[in-house]
Amino acid sequence: MLELRIARRIGALELRVELTLDREAALIAGPNGAGKSTLLRLLLGVLRPETGRIALEGRTLFDAAAAIDLAVEERELGYLPQDYALFPHLDVMGNATFGLARLPRRERLRRAGEWLEKLGVGHLARRFPAGLSGGERQRVALARSLARNPRALLLDEPFAALDPIARRELRGSMRSWLQEWRLPALIVSHDSADAVLADRIAVMEHGQLVQQDTLEELRRAPASAFVAGFVSATPDSA
Repeated sequence: MLELRIARRIGALELRVELTLDREAALIAGPNGAGKSTLLRLLLGVLRPETGRIALEGRTLFDAAAAIDLAVEERELGYLPQDYALFPHLDVMGNATFGLARLPRRERLRRAGEWLEKLGVGHLARRFPAGLSGGERQRVALARSLARNPRALLLDEPFAALDPIARRELRGSMRSWLQEWRLPALIVSHDSADAVLADRIAVMEHGQLVQQDTLEELRRAPASAFVAGFVSATPDSA
């Protein structure tokens, strides 16, 4: 379970979020500038909340009152950035093992190789990112995150870098993977079609969650004009 109750002012944005996430996927939706990606950076430890607490499976990652602030590499969070952030000078295996330096080489290769195979890109182990499609890069970046055995996943606009055809194909795969892994997962997106990935949707406006529920409930009683527009644009298959 991922639990957070945090606050941080950044410029004109005053972010205050309280959220509990069990072994489920939640889509964080909202307009540009609402604080969605900032929320992920606060969870990762790249930014520090001014007040509040973050806990994962009972382990405190951040607590302002207790002066606890674990380093990024100690938080056991898997992260998939928008652009996938693969290193162009490393091949697929090199990218997938990045972040596992503390492990023996054999264990690094085993973990990374298993995830590359599970995600269907094991045969690309010696290829370099420049020679991969967008979907292949996404899978390699996801394998890199999962090879670290994270306790929760943070996905930032996971399909934004893909063309429309690849987006449709990979949404189905991602939905199946999330249902199989059953990790707490936060998915930031402005695309209503990504609702197919989530067990529930949490809508953020001006740094705060204005409503969170299933798609059906949000359609029944939207709390704002943005919520109404977002859910009306969401395909029925979601």
